[in-house]
Amino acid sequence: KEDEEIEAAEKRLEPEAEPMLNSTPMRLLPKEADDGKPPPYEDCQLVEAPAIGRETWNQKIDFLLAVVGFAVDLGNVWRFPYICYRNGGGAFLVPYLVMYIFGGLPLFYMELALGQYQRCGCITVWKRICPMFKGVGIGICIAGTYVAFYYNTIMAWALYFLYQSIACTFNGGVLPWMTCQPDEPRCRTFEQKLNNSDIGKNCTTGENGTCTLSSSEVFFYKKVLEIQNSNGIGDVGGVKPEIAICLVIVFAIVYFSIWKGVKSSCVVHGNNALHCSANLANRGLMLEGSMGGIWYYLTPKWERLLDVQVWNDAASQIFFSLGPGFGVLLALSSYNKFNNNCYADAMITSSINCCTSFLAGFVVFSVLGNMAYRLGKDMDTVASEGPGLVFMAYPEAIGTLRGSVFWAILFFIMLITLGLDSTYGGLEAIITGILDEFPKLQRRRELFVLGLIVYCFIGGLATTTYGGFYVLNLLDQHGAPISLLFIVCVEGVALCWFYGHKRFSADVKKMLGFAPGPYWQICWTFISPVFLMAIFIANLIFYESRPVMVLGEAIPFPKWAIGIGWMITMSSLVMVPVYFFYKLAITPGTLKERFMKISQPEELPPHVEVLPLELLGQRRRQGGWR
Repeated sequence: KEDEEIEAAEKRLEPEAEPMLNSTPMRLLPKEADDGKPPPYEDCQLVEAPAIGRETWNQKIDFLLAVVGFAVDLGNVWRFPYICYRNGGGAFLVPYLVMYIFGGLPLFYMELALGQYQRCGCITVWKRICPMFKGVGIGICIAGTYVAFYYNTIMAWALYFLYQSIACTFNGGVLPWMTCQPDEPRCRTFEQKLNNSDIGKNCTTGENGTCTLSSSEVFFYKKVLEIQNSNGIGDVGGVKPEIAICLVIVFAIVYFSIWKGVKSSCVVHGNNALHCSANLANRGLMLEGSMGGIWYYLTPKWERLLDVQVWNDAASQIFFSLGPGFGVLLALSSYNKFNNNCYADAMITSSINCCTSFLAGFVVFSVLGNMAYRLGKDMDTVASEGPGLVFMAYPEAIGTLRGSVFWAILFFIMLITLGLDSTYGGLEAIITGILDEFPKLQRRRELFVLGLIVYCFIGGLATTTYGGFYVLNLLDQHGAPISLLFIVCVEGVALCWFYGHKRFSADVKKMLGFAPGPYWQICWTFISPVFLMAIFIANLIFYESRPVMVLGEAIPFPKWAIGIGWMITMSSLVMVPVYFFYKLAITPGTLKERFMKISQPEELPPHVEVLPLELLGQRRRQGGWR
């Protein structure tokens, strides 16, 4: 009966109704109706077209490792454990899981599915969804370059620590941050702390009434950064050669890992980092006093659940941990095969990320618990976050262990591998977005990637100066966090309200064979946009420029530096309205007609065909579609 209906429809086909061929081979579009709109999908059949030669992953495991490597980054080690402790310990897991279920996971799945179906980067994808929001993709690329400016410098620090750890094996086997610098009278070693109970965390009152500092703190600021040679962010001084050389090595590793494309990407580092984390956790749990640190980490403080800031921290942590909105998930999944089960991928990789964050707490607090036990101090005196944790508190704790050199080398290898996979993903998002938008550049991918790497290196040189620590903190606070919240909120609205959650669900069904359930559609359409907008507004309301801790002193940013920070934030955020008005201005027609045109897809994915029913029988007999 279906064949008879198709044959009858073919007889009614008029010459002027022949399908139009666009620039992509084997892609047929139905003729537009009299009102200028394409015919409804009910009159057409969407089928998968023949492959168009886009690069794909060699194996599925390569894709999974790439996603896990991006999602599991330094924030899992230096931020989640401290935030968990600070916001109620075990009780923090309640808002964390709620935000994961209704915010992080739906956005994670949405980006993987969107990238896999559209098979393009964060800029080109908007031609196929809602062209007036193309500024979202441009803003993502701009924010991604800001992150690349400073994120790789952190790996350069870790590489310098690794070098110092290896070098000390030829100098008596004593880690350099376990001894005091001769030019710093306030410095106290761990052994001195054991003999002086008045010396606590960072900067406290010592025997002579002056401020005292740990040996690891002095080593980081005065040996690694040499921050004493700068006078704040207004006078950062020259470039420190050792850190600049380490940054060159980091970027060289990154370049030769991604220059050929995803098939040449090194995606095994995330797996190595997980092994390192497991070994460090196992060693930490064997230490005396470690369970005190674990108990401190997990003890629930249920009254904190009534604090709005706790929920805001949980939402921010899950969002920046999973990483939707950075364009990375979109880019990585665009190299998947059309029928890959991205739903299972989202569940597996997001779960691994959350479990790794939880594991990192055991890695950190077991060793810090041993340190607090030996000093006879409360955990409050040794717990910290950010650089203070991974470059001061934790290295000092490792230095007290038997076989400290081995554990220090293992720890810094873990930091470097965590950072490398994340920077692979971040740069691949920019590369895929630009190359898909300008296909001619794909023939010279190696040169384009080299140019991007050089650009990021030049931008990152400011963070390798003697005062680069100030620049890094400014970029960390303003480079991406605030702007990406707004950008991803717009992305969700554009996809589910303009493109339509029903149409997007139909796209997912064509790939997987089943449509997303009501839970996913409700989250995408209502909960996730509200989730993101709430975090964005909360960050604006509760915004405070965090001072930079240097040698026990909190140094605030001057107002002009904060102004530059907000200019950095706005430079990516403003791309959304700027492109919207630009697109509206160059589109012909009345205001209403222009708005309707720029809110409808301009093209379809090259691997998907829209066939009018009149042509279905003809194409069926010819073959070439599935």
